[in-house]
Amino acid sequence: MKKFTNLLFIISFSLLSVAQSNRDKIKTLKIAYITEKLDLSEKEAQQFWPIYNNFEEENSNLRRQAYDARKKADLNTISEEQAVNILKEIRLNENKKQALENDFVDRLTKVISAKKIILLHKIEDDFKRKMFEEYKKRGRH
Repeated sequence: MKKFTNLLFIISFSLLSVAQSNRDKIKTLKIAYITEKLDLSEKEAQQFWPIYNNFEEENSNLRRQAYDARKKADLNTISEEQAVNILKEIRLNENKKQALENDFVDRLTKVISAKKIILLHKIEDDFKRKMFEEYKKRGRH
């Protein structure tokens, strides 16, 4: 089964490389990978994906906001007061991310088991690792 998953992953990655942008390809691969590994029933999948996609979108927005806050800080010219304000903004953003994660887990517990929620985190980590390994391989050629 592991060989099949790896083969499916590689074939999907190869086929999609022509048709979509990199971000869309990765998103499509991630959906396929999570769907296969999480083994969702049809009913679970129908309820799971809207929750997951909403979480991913909101989390992405928070990451972008955090990046923008750090980016606007020119450490060579920034005043202490500006630094304090940016730090407050960063901490507020981190609190929002934690609240978002808590809400996400609360909503998922109504759809899938706690075991599958924990497995989801492992699956996401595995996917990131595979993508990084693929990126490194492609960078060498």
